[in-house]
This record gives sequence, C-alpha cells and structure tokens, in this order.
Amino acid sequence: MSTGFQEELRRYGPNAVAVSQDLARARRYCARLARSHYENFTVASALLPRRLLRHFHAVYAYCRWADDLADEVGGGSRALQLLRWWRAELLSCYEGQPRHPVMIALKETIRRFSIPKAPFLDLLFAFEQDQMVKRYQTHEQLLGYCRNSANPVGRLVLYLCDSFTEENAILSDHVCTALQLANFWQDVARDFAIGRVYLPQEDRQRFGYTEADLQNRRTTPAFRELLRYEVDQTRDLFYRGWPLLDRIDAEIRPDIELFIRGGLGILKKIEKVNFDVWTRRPELAKWEKAALLGGVLWQRLKHSLLASSPLPGATPAARALSNARPGSMESA
Repeated sequence: MSTGFQEELRRYGPNAVAVSQDLARARRYCARLARSHYENFTVASALLPRRLLRHFHAVYAYCRWADDLADEVGGGSRALQLLRWWRAELLSCYEGQPRHPVMIALKETIRRFSIPKAPFLDLLFAFEQDQMVKRYQTHEQLLGYCRNSANPVGRLVLYLCDSFTEENAILSDHVCTALQLANFWQDVARDFAIGRVYLPQEDRQRFGYTEADLQNRRTTPAFRELLRYEVDQTRDLFYRGWPLLDRIDAEIRPDIELFIRGGLGILKKIEKVNFDVWTRRPELAKWEKAALLGGVLWQRLKHSLLASSPLPGATPAARALSNARPGSMESA
C-alpha cells in the first residue's frame, strides 16, 4: 500500500474516528484529491464551467477512492472487504446519512442532478471483478467488463451536464469503452506485469499468438496483426461515439472532445511504434497534449465567434473561421 493512501485510509477509512460533516471542507478535500492525482483531469477541468467543477471533483473523488481501495491495499480479500465498505458508505449517502468527506460532497451532487445509484454501483462491481478475473476468453466478455468499468463514468458525466438520455448514453458508452480499450492496448506490458491480460483469448488464438509468445512478451508478426485488429475495432468505437459532441451542451463539449481526440491519439501512437507495446509504452508527449488542447480551444473560439455573429451577416473574421479546414480527429 502506498504511504499516501495508507494515511488516507487511516484518517477516513472504516476504522476512522468521527469525520467532520462540514460541506465546504468536504468540497476542498475532493478538489485536492482531483488535482493531485490526475494530470489529464487538471487539464480538462480548466475547460469546465466553474459551476460544475465541484460536482466533477466529487464524482472523481468517489472513483479515485474506489480505484485505490481496489489497487492500493494488496488486492484479494482485503480489497473486496474495503470495496464492500465503500458500497455501504454510498448507500448511506443515498439514505441521507453520509459519513465520509467524499460522500458528504457527493450527496449535494446526487441531489442536484438526480443521479441514480446504478452507475456508482456498477463501477464498484468492476473493481470487485478485477480482484477475481485476470483474463478474458472472448471479446464480448471484455466489453462486458467495460460496461461496468468505463461506461458508468460517461453516464455520470451526462447527468452532470443535464444531458442524460438513452440515446446519448449509447453514444457515451461507445466513447468510454473505446477509451478503456485504448488504455488496455497501450498498457499490455504493464498489465501483464501485474498478472492481467486483456487481449481476449479468442482473438489471440485467431491470429496465432500463442501462450508461449505471451509469456515471453514476444512482438511477433502475429502479435502485430492482433493488435492492429484491436486498434481498428477501438477506433471504430470512437467514431461511433463522435456524434455525441453535437448532442451535448457547448459548455462541456470541449472536455469530451479532448478525451476522444486523446484516445485516438494513443491509437495512432500504437501504430507509429508498429504495435510493439512490449518494449515501449506509447503515450502522448506534453507538446502533443498541448496541441490537442489548442485544437479544442480553437474550435471553442470558432464556435463562440460564429454564435455571436451568425452568417450571413457575420464579420469577415467569423466567415474566415467558418471556412477554416478542421484538423484531423487524430491530430496527435
């Protein structure tokens, strides 16, 4: 267990003494957790409307605690025990009796946006599954895991943006599953080192990538074709989810677009290393992340100018922007 989380668990875990019920303090705790743990969240939060920021912090803090309970306590029965405790804390929150600072902040968010229990509970199911299932036989089984591990996050975002509909949820599921899969293909070596294999067995067999190849971390022609197939399937999911951008509020659109473009950028990076993810981890450089952010901000500026000066009576600058050729969705 990391020293940092060990201290968090001592202060706020199941054996903690009474915790302050002060909402302002709980909000500050969630904000600190979000800003100190995840670089991409810090970047994305710069684009969020200020009125939504504390709610995103609360949801992120819930997910962060669940993730740490699953991965930072040694796994196995201890992790399952603590995840059950976290579920009980969530249910207490829904009953109007939050105890943990994250739940105190989350109670306000749940009430404001009428968020049901399901996405929060589905996430916990996925973390529990991680303790027991280390490999997947079929692609459908892997997608089933993503339905609990990734898709609930997108659904929570839709609730926070007052944009939840069944149609939007389906599009969001495509995006979130694609983001999860892109992370799996990026981290084949890292996951294998901790005993997890997300490349489905049926796909490995189909392309002739043997168990011996896997155990010896070989980048064979079969492995390259296998990963090419997975990358192509994942890219298709991103494209299927892309229409979501036109269905959500313009205020939140840049954040969603940034994550989609980032995921597509990772897939392109995997292709650039010729699918050799065993010897190097494909990732976006800081300048590439900055370029993605700049592209998204450019689109926001363009939208703002066009909205304030609609065609045909637009200013010359707005007309020039409207005719500007958009960058590739895989600009990274």
